[in-house]
Amino acid sequence: MKKYFFIALITAFAICAKAQTATTVAPAATVNPAVTAAKARLAEAKTNPLYHPEADAKAEIAAAIKKAAAENKNVLLQWGGNWCIWCLRFHDLVKSDADLTKYMNDNFVVLHVNYSPENKNEDILASQGYPQRFGFPVFVILDSKGNRLHTQDSAFLEEGDGHSKKKVMEFFRAWTTTAIDPKTYAPKPKPATAN
Repeated sequence: MKKYFFIALITAFAICAKAQTATTVAPAATVNPAVTAAKARLAEAKTNPLYHPEADAKAEIAAAIKKAAAENKNVLLQWGGNWCIWCLRFHDLVKSDADLTKYMNDNFVVLHVNYSPENKNEDILASQGYPQRFGFPVFVILDSKGNRLHTQDSAFLEEGDGHSKKKVMEFFRAWTTTAIDPKTYAPKPKPATAN
């Protein structure tokens, strides 16, 4: 009799356990729209790349410096790669905002310089003071002679899941040829007064 009671008890436990697992429903997976958009943008960058590992960065930078001298502009180097969602987000913000696009194009010769396993351009990064220490994207401003004027950590331009238009515009305004020209800050002559 004890044997039958023990078998009945084990069977009852098994039925209860099975009933509990059968009614357990896995929670629905939540989809984060920002993650979905980021994955889509990274996939697009593979077919329509912004950065080109095969490019001769030294030659492209030299050409940008020459063009900047002819147009009285500074050079804006955006270091990054097609693997870098923040690099792509920055580019997308500037290209989708008419004010930022115009201001950038009016004041800078812009060049996207690749950093990826295929081509890290380490010799150029070294010559620019190792800007990669800030992560990517990182921005380097050169004057029309190729001198490095500024390295911008892009983290200071971020806001939420992207970059702040206001902060980006402030960055652009701070590094135009006019902004760094001492004549901009020379005292203005006082108007002559009639005696």
